[in-house]
Amino acid sequence: MELKMKKILLITALIIPLLSGCKKDPEPDPDPVNTPSMKERARDGLYELMQVAYLWNDKMPTVKVSDYPGPAEILEALRYRPKDKYSYIMTYDDFMAFMQGTVEGIHGITMSLDTADVVRVVSLYKNSDLWPKGVRRGWIVKKVNGTELAPVFINAATTGDWSAYDNLMGPSTIGLTNTFLFQKPDGTEVTYSSTKGSFAVNSVTAYDVLDLPSGKTGYLCFKSFIEPSKDELNEAFAFFETNNVTDLIIDLRYNGGGDMAVAQQLASLVMNKADTTKICYKLNYNSTVSAEWNETAKFTRTNNPLGLDRAVFITSRSTASASEVVINSLKPYISVALVGDTTYGKPVGMNVWAFPFPTTRFPNPDYKYVFLPITFEFVNASDEGGFYDGIVPDVLANDDITRDFGDPQELSLKAAIAVLEGTKAGSAVPLRRNIIRSEGEKLPDFLYLAPPKSFVK
Repeated sequence: MELKMKKILLITALIIPLLSGCKKDPEPDPDPVNTPSMKERARDGLYELMQVAYLWNDKMPTVKVSDYPGPAEILEALRYRPKDKYSYIMTYDDFMAFMQGTVEGIHGITMSLDTADVVRVVSLYKNSDLWPKGVRRGWIVKKVNGTELAPVFINAATTGDWSAYDNLMGPSTIGLTNTFLFQKPDGTEVTYSSTKGSFAVNSVTAYDVLDLPSGKTGYLCFKSFIEPSKDELNEAFAFFETNNVTDLIIDLRYNGGGDMAVAQQLASLVMNKADTTKICYKLNYNSTVSAEWNETAKFTRTNNPLGLDRAVFITSRSTASASEVVINSLKPYISVALVGDTTYGKPVGMNVWAFPFPTTRFPNPDYKYVFLPITFEFVNASDEGGFYDGIVPDVLANDDITRDFGDPQELSLKAAIAVLEGTKAGSAVPLRRNIIRSEGEKLPDFLYLAPPKSFVK
């Protein structure tokens, strides 16, 4: 194998064009009898890649590669466990689907227990068939298919066994219908049937402008950094600019990460147009490749930058990766405050390689896997990073699932408003971390970029 220099590209530019044509026939092997399986080829390819690109390549153990049946097993054998909880592999098709925000076989609803052990809606995708029926965050979910839901959640929260919940909701099958008994905020009860479907998810959960004594404040609730996020963010920030917001609250409490380019866009939308000469973040690679691969990224030109002096972020233990990039990148330039809970703590990211690796004869092979080993640490313009234990909030506040996003009385948003108003009022009760149950949809929970190098035979 040799490394061939390639211009750094966004992951969308690397992968998306491959969808425009048919997949190519695999390269024929001259000895079909002894041809290794695709899993074995992927195992060998990932091993070779990690020798060069893995951030902790000097700390990997010596292994006999043939002892491991596939790429998942060799990854677990090589993982640097003191720090690497993140390296990942996926099928090519799954990666392409979630990068576009496409999910299948779900209702699009997440739920959790509140402090009174009542199950409530935590969030709902706008393309769910429950959305046009008016179901929103904060609604109580009393029963599913006639079964009381609270005991199921209480038992699972105690034992860690969610099999009863999974059995009640059924498999991720398009067309499967479940019946929900909801209690609305006014106390009335309604029964709705919902059919699991396939749809594109929205990454901007909500946005609005709050009229506060300190001025007009934009509120943005943002769930994932995916390709459709770019247009959704532009729409939200155009609304903020039209309404002359002077402060901004960015709610990242459920945002596990995604595309580095979208993180760069969001951070840039907070800044001025003239700030494109300033450093947004730096990427530091291992000593084997750092001389060629290390990168410094500037803020980018955006359509509706706000040019703010301060921003407040609502965070939780689910706030990770690309979300932490945005927070960390803005710290050298504006006043940044965090409200809620400590973030997840993932100051590293990965480049994305599709496998089989291209060859000179077959530059666009029939891709089967996507490899996402940790390859870089990110720091801001002041070289701050390394927060493996998470970023600690300035004010602790509970995730109040009894109220909808954007409600000024919701405890986390209320605390964020208090920071802007100068009172810094935190939660009056001990911090409670909600156990949130989704339907297993695969959305980004890592930070990724296209590779600075392409593996070519």
